[in-house]
Amino acid sequence: MSDKKLQNELEKLRREVINLAGNNEAAREKLNLLISDIEKKLDKPADEEHHRYLVRGIKDAIRQFESDHPRATAILNDIMVTLSNMGI
Repeated sequence: MSDKKLQNELEKLRREVINLAGNNEAAREKLNLLISDIEKKLDKPADEEHHRYLVRGIKDAIRQFESDHPRATAILNDIMVTLSNMGI
């Protein structure tokens, strides 16, 4: 169930990345990198070094985007909760 929920959240985040205003290329790149990192973590859940990197990256993105991109921030928060529930 958690994998499916996480996949749904990642899909929401992908749609949000597409909907970002045209002058937000840096935001799009950062969010796409996070999506890729989350997918890597799902492929290799035992990689603790990547785990720390991933969590730090998501937290940084939440802080960075919370005022300008509240929908992306809400999705990232949901992803953090889902990953936590999965033990990641």
